[in-house]
Amino acid sequence: MKKHIVVLSGAGISAESGIKTFRDTDGLWEGFDVIEVASPQGFATNPKLVLDFYNQRRRQLLTVHPNSAHFALAELKKDYKVTIITQNIDDLHERAGSSNVIHLHGELFKVRSTLDATDIQEWKTDLMLGDVCKKGHQLRPHIVWFGEDVPMIEKALAICKTSDILMIVGTSMQVYPAAGLIHYTPKNTPTFFIDPKPNISSKKNLMVIPKKATVGVKQAIEAIKNL
Repeated sequence: MKKHIVVLSGAGISAESGIKTFRDTDGLWEGFDVIEVASPQGFATNPKLVLDFYNQRRRQLLTVHPNSAHFALAELKKDYKVTIITQNIDDLHERAGSSNVIHLHGELFKVRSTLDATDIQEWKTDLMLGDVCKKGHQLRPHIVWFGEDVPMIEKALAICKTSDILMIVGTSMQVYPAAGLIHYTPKNTPTFFIDPKPNISSKKNLMVIPKKATVGVKQAIEAIKNL
């Protein structure tokens, strides 16, 4: 049976493809109060501003491409069972060839009905006021906003419990509930933490790789091959 590698990915892996990250000083949220553009309250107050904000993000995503870290993770499925649990709302893992991807915070290329959260559809163009679901209700970005539940978290927790190897890339693991996932892996699971500015140090069963994703993922994969 193939070993199960669980990958927890965050904004750092997409940053190398040109997608601005949430917490960088020049991050895409700069100039916006996050409550204005990423909360139910903000959408209720100024839906056009929120739609315009995500339309810009969606347009940008159409212009970027997966990088070598995305492709290296996709290649792992030849020899391992791989599940990627990502905080990213882009589709770069999928475009690189990964087929088992869970998006904790939603997906930019999807929209959903404001009436029924399970009425989800693919969407790659601008989303405008007046774009409605089949029951006539406004569509909204399929994004988990601040203050909303994370519907995929229970599935992610269950997957972490089945991991043989854990790889953390492009995320500081400081934002909950995603940060709590590492506590659900089996005891002594070999863990690889890839971050250019790590906030932890290597110890038993934990290898910290202080590199950016495109370099660190390949280094981690070489170490995994020797387990």
